[in-house]
Amino acid sequence: MYTPPVSSLSNRHIEAQPSASGGLTRSQSRWGLLFVSPFFILFMVFGLFPLLFSFILAFSDWSGRGTINFTGLDNINLLFQDNLFWQSMLNGISIFLLYTPLQIILSLVLAVVLNSKRVRGFRFFRMIIFMPYITNMVAAGFVFQLLMNPQSGLFNQILALFSVAGVPWLDTPMTARISLVVLVLWAWIGYHMIIMLAGLQTIPQDLNEAATIDGANSFQIFFRITIPLMRPVILFSLVLSTIGSFNLFTELVSLFPSTRGSGPLNSTLTPGLYIFNQGFGNFRFGYASAVAYAYFIIVFVIMMLERRILRSHDT
Repeated sequence: MYTPPVSSLSNRHIEAQPSASGGLTRSQSRWGLLFVSPFFILFMVFGLFPLLFSFILAFSDWSGRGTINFTGLDNINLLFQDNLFWQSMLNGISIFLLYTPLQIILSLVLAVVLNSKRVRGFRFFRMIIFMPYITNMVAAGFVFQLLMNPQSGLFNQILALFSVAGVPWLDTPMTARISLVVLVLWAWIGYHMIIMLAGLQTIPQDLNEAATIDGANSFQIFFRITIPLMRPVILFSLVLSTIGSFNLFTELVSLFPSTRGSGPLNSTLTPGLYIFNQGFGNFRFGYASAVAYAYFIIVFVIMMLERRILRSHDT
């Protein structure tokens, strides 16, 4: 049997061992960089490059082909005069005010109820409430169109049983927003309920048991213990809802296909949909980039205000 020289074995053993200083050898460092490189490559191609390129486009005029013409602050000046963009921001605020408080309250209450082991079949109810989140939104929008049909929709048929006149759910600005809120609540309340459930299960049961021994009832435990300890989770859910309110897209296009998501009199046009229309509808990629950055700054300021308001109650 062939036995390699002792010197070659010792050299290989030394290469495989960490250096005397405790770090990795050059060969091991190369392998480590090779294994983590896919993340950095994908991040630079699909994250960092689009971010920097869109920032450059925000100060230029480009239709997607040809040369990029730099226009300075023209897109910014046009943005302040664009009434449709500011209407989309107001629509986002309206949708946020209509559905976010309801969503957080309902998801928290459902999470508290279904977190109790005394509820029979709590796992089944969790699954049923969460299922709309994994439902195809295009199909859901088509179903809600049928449900809200002014002539033959189920919603108006139920109102007719109580001798209430039918509602043009998708035809007026206010009812269109309400219809959108119903769809968004149906689709997202299960997701936020799971977030609330995760937060509830981090609260020590000893606190609730001690409060019960001291004579506190369920409502006192909920408002004095559960809500204060759930404040970081509520803030997280609030931030997600804020971003979602201004960035609705699939729900709009599937519920209002005749207006490409804008709804009657642009009442459901959101900044996310407006940016898409400017970029891929009108091929104004420069202006769309400027709108995107303005949208980001406004939403970021709103989220910081929400964080400040909720954190102020901790002191």
